[in-house]
Amino acid sequence: MANPTLNRFFSLHFTLPFVILFVVILHLSALHLSGSSEPLLGGGSTLNDINRIPFYPYFYVKDLYGFLVLLLVYSTFTLYYSNVLGHSDNYIEANPMVTPTHIVPEWYFLPFYAMLRSIPDKLGGVLCMGASLVILFALPYLSLNVATPVKYRLVYIFFCGLLMSIFLFLGWVGAQPVEPLYVILGSLSTVYYFLFFLFIIPLLNILQK
Repeated sequence: MANPTLNRFFSLHFTLPFVILFVVILHLSALHLSGSSEPLLGGGSTLNDINRIPFYPYFYVKDLYGFLVLLLVYSTFTLYYSNVLGHSDNYIEANPMVTPTHIVPEWYFLPFYAMLRSIPDKLGGVLCMGASLVILFALPYLSLNVATPVKYRLVYIFFCGLLMSIFLFLGWVGAQPVEPLYVILGSLSTVYYFLFFLFIIPLLNILQK
């Protein structure tokens, strides 16, 4: 990489945490102002419904507990097992005279890398990888007008669990060499990933009604 490219990537990595922090503040502000619907009564209530429960202390304590647990796990890996999730190929000193066997991103990029290489076209792979993140922003709008809480929708929970399993499987596929078998497995997993948001959720909503 040339120096201008490295500078741009550094600027992107420096800016993204502030963007994420801004989105988190917007989320907490909206939750604090309007509250949230009571999970046991469903998510279809209006903003003025008496079924709303306040942000403090319920969501504040719940989110604080989750944050502390996540911080504990993160600190454990960072301070005591920092190399567990790293790939051995990433510790090989760069040599411009030797082509690497295959690219091995960091573990948190592996599912998206599997999506990227599951499409032969480079531009298509980049668009697919970007769409896998952008589509998550549409998730709140895909479950509108469904009054039954998620905890009582067993079929929906099954497909959500399958999605999580597929995402972890994509992470494993992304760490494997670029061979036809792994490319096919990555392509099939990528298809299900998008089908879950674009087809399965709308279909389950129709059946729920």
